[in-house]
Amino acid sequence: MVETADVIVVGLGAAGAAAAWRLARKGLSVIGFDRHHPPHDRGSSHGGSRITRQAIGEGDDYVPLALRSHELWREIEAETGESLLLTTGAVVIGDPAEGAAHPGKEDFLLRTIAAARRFGIPHEVLTPAETTRRYPQLTPRGDETVYFEPGAGLLVPERCVAAQIGLARRAGARIRLGEAVLTISDTASGVRVVTDQGDYEADQVVVAAGAWAGGLLGGPTAAKLSTWRQQMHWFAPDDPAAFAPERFPVFIWMHGAATDDWFYGFPLLPGEPGVKVADERFDAPLTGPDAHTLDVDPAAPLAMWTRHVPGRVAGVTDRPVKSAACLYTMAPGSRFRIGREPGRERVIVASACSGHGFKHSAAVGDLVAELATARETPDLLAPFALL
Repeated sequence: MVETADVIVVGLGAAGAAAAWRLARKGLSVIGFDRHHPPHDRGSSHGGSRITRQAIGEGDDYVPLALRSHELWREIEAETGESLLLTTGAVVIGDPAEGAAHPGKEDFLLRTIAAARRFGIPHEVLTPAETTRRYPQLTPRGDETVYFEPGAGLLVPERCVAAQIGLARRAGARIRLGEAVLTISDTASGVRVVTDQGDYEADQVVVAAGAWAGGLLGGPTAAKLSTWRQQMHWFAPDDPAAFAPERFPVFIWMHGAATDDWFYGFPLLPGEPGVKVADERFDAPLTGPDAHTLDVDPAAPLAMWTRHVPGRVAGVTDRPVKSAACLYTMAPGSRFRIGREPGRERVIVASACSGHGFKHSAAVGDLVAELATARETPDLLAPFALL
């Protein structure tokens, strides 16, 4: 017998877990699938920490998503008792005169400052000397500008995903982990989803499968998506207390004109072996998510450290203590792609998030649930519609 639902959600990472919860909360019958057992380390929603900001240098379209997500993270914390969002403050450092062209982050520093002013987000623009007085670990050059946002911080991605899956279950969603979706096809009255364990039918399907979305969707949307492997590294600090969350912010640092002349980092979190620092590299796309491995080249941590850390972050040694890998699913212009699949009105796509989606994911799930129930595109999703 074919099992049915109002909505099937494929993929239960950041956006999918949020969508499953918000859909079930609205009273819809929901089945959620994930080929792994989230939270897991095979996709994009792991790594112990993700930066969250409110003034978004990638573009003003993202700011309402970030603000709404901050509200939802606090709501989830209240309902579950989990600690998800840690407010540490954030600094963005760069020299606007360098004209850096980082993919999806052109004029990132100036656009961040402009967004904060436009949306009334509390912030300061600091001189390098003021920054070093406040945070002796950071040593920007005299010609660099520093944006400080006190309400920013970090999210713990594994807790966020687990909490929302738990809330979805509590609201009545049927969660199927370790069950891989093989095909999604249209029927006369809805959609049919075939997994490696059975057949299912629903009025609509939400595809939030990240790196697996292209293979499930096919067609023009899949042709616009690419999958990239990224790495994160943790380094031993000279003085762990100096990098405690109450003494050190999350940061993003643009330090050159090349597309990869930037990096980001976090305070030292309880239970972590070191200070997390990472960059983004786009050397060659993967042929697909199954080409992804968790292995990290032993030479990669020191190469990344040497390229970015010396002369900028004092007290983070070159002694790597941990590394991890994750996947980015990218769309042209590093934009989000969220909306109804062209020509398939019962298929809602919530991918790609192009490497900067986690901070927005709670709002994305909420808006996807609104799209599924209202059958009209919410205004906040309109800039990200699939074309």
